[in-house]
Amino acid sequence: MKHILFFLLALSLAFVDSQAQTPQRLIHFMQKAPSPAHAIPYGNNPRAGHYVKAGDARIYYEVYGKGQPVVVLHGGIFGSTYEMHQFIDSLKQDFQVIAVSTRGHGKSELGTKPITYEQKANDVMAVINAVTKDSVVVLGFSDGGYTGLKLASMYPERVKKLIAIGASELYPGVRNFEFDAKQAVALDSAYWKQQFTLMPEPQRLQEMFTKLGSMYNRLTVGKELLGTIKSPVLVMAGDRDESNSVQRVVNTAQLIPNSQLSIIPNSTHAVFLENFPAVWTSILPFLEQ
Repeated sequence: MKHILFFLLALSLAFVDSQAQTPQRLIHFMQKAPSPAHAIPYGNNPRAGHYVKAGDARIYYEVYGKGQPVVVLHGGIFGSTYEMHQFIDSLKQDFQVIAVSTRGHGKSELGTKPITYEQKANDVMAVINAVTKDSVVVLGFSDGGYTGLKLASMYPERVKKLIAIGASELYPGVRNFEFDAKQAVALDSAYWKQQFTLMPEPQRLQEMFTKLGSMYNRLTVGKELLGTIKSPVLVMAGDRDESNSVQRVVNTAQLIPNSQLSIIPNSTHAVFLENFPAVWTSILPFLEQ
């Protein structure tokens, strides 16, 4: 537990200037709550929301804009579709954005089976098939980035490009994932109060944490997976990412046959929340190629 608490507290310190004065604000992975100028409740917008059945769970997603489809996948544990709001705002001007609330997060059901990345990839593919028959660009952060890597490996004909932010090679023992629901809620009660109003089964939060911890502690993301990805991949991270060292991020890019690499200076795991202009500037040329 001390490892995950250290990780979350480190992220909190990165935002101490904005959070210290308002500790009850929704963090949304260390974000401020929506302002009046940004009133779209991504992840809880009835005008854009839909469900699709994926195996043993209903998965919630929202669609915005028109054009080449781009699937947006948020982070895990404290992640939500809203944390991706800057990407959705920017992408929907020229693309069709498909923003997925991943299994057990937001309005999506947890299901009954153990959580795996194969399952997560199939969840996303069910959403993609419900929206479009075209190939898609995938943009995923952290847990969403790992899902994107698995999706690109499993469905090369459907993933045109992948942007993986804060997701690098991973092997059992590299990190220790232990999640406790009570301590997580105490860390950001405002965030979880908001999430509990969306979750179809909020009483299963600890079960979700346990399933995710079991998956992460056994997860191997190495040459066997990364070497099978045929799509162009932009691998991105902050140079101070607590979860992904620069060396592991570089290794990841080297293991993917058709990759590009972007390291954003002076940024942690939540790189796009800390320096979105730099992240967006790196992404645009990759999207336009």
